[in-house]
Amino acid sequence: MTPFSRSDVRNVGPGAPALISRRQLVALAITSAIPMAGQAQSFPTRPISIVVPFPPGGTTDIAARAIAVEMGKLMGQSVTVDNRGGAGGNVGAEFAARSTPNGYTLFMTTTNIHAINPLLYSKMSFDPNKDFAPVAPLLIGSLVLVAHPSVRANNLQELIALAKANPGGLTVASAGAGTINHLAAELFKQMAGVNIVHVPYRGAGPALADLVGGHVQLMIDGIPSALPHIRTGKLRGIATTGTKRADALQELPTIAEAGLPGFEATVWFGLLAPAGTPPEIIQRLNAEATKGANSPDFRERMVAAGFEVVSGPAEKLADMIRTDVARWAPVVKASGAKID
Repeated sequence: MTPFSRSDVRNVGPGAPALISRRQLVALAITSAIPMAGQAQSFPTRPISIVVPFPPGGTTDIAARAIAVEMGKLMGQSVTVDNRGGAGGNVGAEFAARSTPNGYTLFMTTTNIHAINPLLYSKMSFDPNKDFAPVAPLLIGSLVLVAHPSVRANNLQELIALAKANPGGLTVASAGAGTINHLAAELFKQMAGVNIVHVPYRGAGPALADLVGGHVQLMIDGIPSALPHIRTGKLRGIATTGTKRADALQELPTIAEAGLPGFEATVWFGLLAPAGTPPEIIQRLNAEATKGANSPDFRERMVAAGFEVVSGPAEKLADMIRTDVARWAPVVKASGAKID
C-alpha cells in the first residue's frame, strides 16, 4: 500500500482511530484485487475433477472424458473424471454442488439434471438451477425415432397413420419414466395425437435390446447407440428430433420437417461449477473448455457420434437451461411422471 502522508491521517493519538482518505481507499481496493487476478492467472496449480453423474461408458461419460483430455492439454494439469451415479444423476449433482467453489471440481450436466429432474422429483436436497454457476456449453445431440422392421411404416406419416388406425396397438420403449427418451416420446404422442403405449425399462441398453429383439416396436434413442443397428438393418430409422438433420443421419428428415412443425427434443451437455466460484476462474475455465471443444480431435469425435459442438460463453449454457425448463415442464406434467 502507498505510505501514509500527513494529509491522509487525522485524529491520530493514543487510542484514536486512523481515518484513511479517499485516495488511500482506492489504493486499498486496487491492492486487494491483485490477489484475485493473480489467482486466475496461476490457476490451476493441481488436478481438476469433472464429476459425471452417471456410470462409465454412457454418452455423458464419453463427452466428459473427451473434453477432459483437451482441457488437460491446454491447462497444464491433469483433468480427471469422477463417476458418481445414482438417483437419475442427482447423487453426482449434489456432490458437485456441495464441493468447494474454487474451480477444481466441475460438473458435466445434461438435459435431465437441470430441465427434467426438478420437475420429476418432489424432494431434492439441492437446487440444480441455484447451486451451480454455468461455465461452458459443449454439445447438443439429436435423438432418433427408430422402429423394429416388423412395423409397417417407412416414414413418419405412415407411422402416425398406423398408430391412429390402431390406438394402443403400438409400444414405445424408454430408459425409464421421466428420461429424455420417454418425454420425447410423450411430446411426439401429444403433437401427433396418437395413443402409443409407453414401456419403461431400467436403462437405455435393455430397452434398445428388447427393441432389436422385437419385444417392443418403437423407441426414441440417442443416435450413437441406435446408429449401428440402423446401419445393419436391425432397426429402421424414421426421423431425428433436432431442428436440423443430424450429420450422422443426413438421409433422415427431422420430425418437424416430416410433418410435426415445431417438434424439438435434443440432449445438451455442458460444464458447471459450484455456485460461488470466482468469476475470474469461471472465465479461465470457459476459455479453455471453448478451445478444447473446438479442437479438431474433439470435434471430429463428437460429430462422428452424432453431436453438434456448441461452444460459447457461459451465458449461452444458462440460456439453454432456461429454454429447456420451459419446454419440458408441460410435457412432464402431461405425462404424469413423478418420482418421490
